[in-house]
Amino acid sequence: MLNTQNVVWHDMKIKKEERKNLNGHGSCILWFTGLSGSGKSTITNYLEEHLFSLGVHSVILDGDNLRHGLNCDLGFSEEDRYENIRRISEVAKILNEIGLVVLVATISPLQRDRELSRSICGHDLYEIYVSCNMEECVKRDPKGLYRKAKKGEITNFTGIGSPYEPPLNPHLVLESDKKNVKDLVREVISFLNQNNIELEHL
Repeated sequence: MLNTQNVVWHDMKIKKEERKNLNGHGSCILWFTGLSGSGKSTITNYLEEHLFSLGVHSVILDGDNLRHGLNCDLGFSEEDRYENIRRISEVAKILNEIGLVVLVATISPLQRDRELSRSICGHDLYEIYVSCNMEECVKRDPKGLYRKAKKGEITNFTGIGSPYEPPLNPHLVLESDKKNVKDLVREVISFLNQNNIELEHL
């Protein structure tokens, strides 16, 4: 970790409330966690499409996509997973502060790592657990990763060689093995409205 002892924080002139007034809506971080194949990326893509149609400024931080760039130097050891989540959290925090609705889709399998996210992002982060039983995830296997993991071609794969710890107190649970994606997106929108998350276009 970089020593920031001699690095001074520089306050920005434009504040979050001013960006909210300009955008016409508030901002937040929706952190989707769940097993590979549970539907995180599918849900966030449909959700962003819906938000876009309403004029809400949003962005998706997809864990797999970020490993092609920002996190391409990281593996899947516990230490690297921790750093992966730390970096995603810091980026999500910045994007939230400039007024975007940030949709994070990443397995983030360990409770300690998700607690790190909360500590970085604060009360603007809402943890959403995409619940899907392992059998269904393996059946879907959209990227062929479970098959490779079972053959030993991938090590430390979550759910096979590495654990997944379901969230203890998520803000919302989406049962993706029981409902279709459009119904799940409606549940997210309903959650936002019920919790007075100020997306005025909704």
